[in-house]
Amino acid sequence: MRANISKKRKQLIKKIFKAGFVSLVLLILYLPIIYIIVQSFNSDGTGSVLQGFTLKWYKEMFLDKDLMSAISTTWSVAIISTLISTILGTLFAIGINSLNKKRRKRMILLNNIPVINADIVTGVFLMLVFQILGRFIGFEYPLGYVTMLIAHIFFGIPYVVLSVLPKLNEINPSLYDAALDLGSTPADALRKIIIPSIASGIMAGMLLAFTMSIDDFVISYFTTGAGVSNFSIWLYANRRSIRFNTWPKAYAYNTIISIGTLTILIVYNILMYRKKKKKGLSDFK
Repeated sequence: MRANISKKRKQLIKKIFKAGFVSLVLLILYLPIIYIIVQSFNSDGTGSVLQGFTLKWYKEMFLDKDLMSAISTTWSVAIISTLISTILGTLFAIGINSLNKKRRKRMILLNNIPVINADIVTGVFLMLVFQILGRFIGFEYPLGYVTMLIAHIFFGIPYVVLSVLPKLNEINPSLYDAALDLGSTPADALRKIIIPSIASGIMAGMLLAFTMSIDDFVISYFTTGAGVSNFSIWLYANRRSIRFNTWPKAYAYNTIISIGTLTILIVYNILMYRKKKKKGLSDFK
């Protein structure tokens, strides 16, 4: 009897410990987001006390030309670099997969260098490359939007490759050969067999490249010039500017992003749930 009580007590302690640990992790993860959302509606610009509800920081965010320019640069660079990185990374992964084992290992090693390299090293390296190339061709293009875009494409490609390669390894090579034997051109076989088979890997790589681009600061800082800033650089440059209400406007922007991301996730999960439900009903019939 006592043994059973002791066992139940231990199980209860384990459950309480697990629940407490999970709650602590969730608190650490989501408390900063909750704080940012609350402060974006706080009328006190310093964030030291809660004075009252307001929407003025959202209004000031949209009226701040420098901030809106930085946000526009952030999103345009992220979208364009992600699209180009996804295309080039997918083609690069297909090329690597077609090599023999020895060459494939070498190319994967080269692909992994930008991923494991420190951002500051990559940023300084790309800055020097842009300057040297400019002098070499006799035309010194100033660091700015284009150089930042190229830099984001450069560090986005390896993430796409790493996401696509595992999916390529799952494909049966005989499917591609069979398509060619049946009269398909290499381009048709690639479009109708290879691409659909690795679509999930391409999507994962695209999302990863987009996330890395829109959140980047260090590499962008070294590869851009005067007058061109993304949101991270704008925030760093104005971090101590109390007069321009930098932090409340940054909180407002981040709140919009957080709510937008949450909405997308909820809609996606609802659609996936409905899709699975319909599939389950069709299988039952």
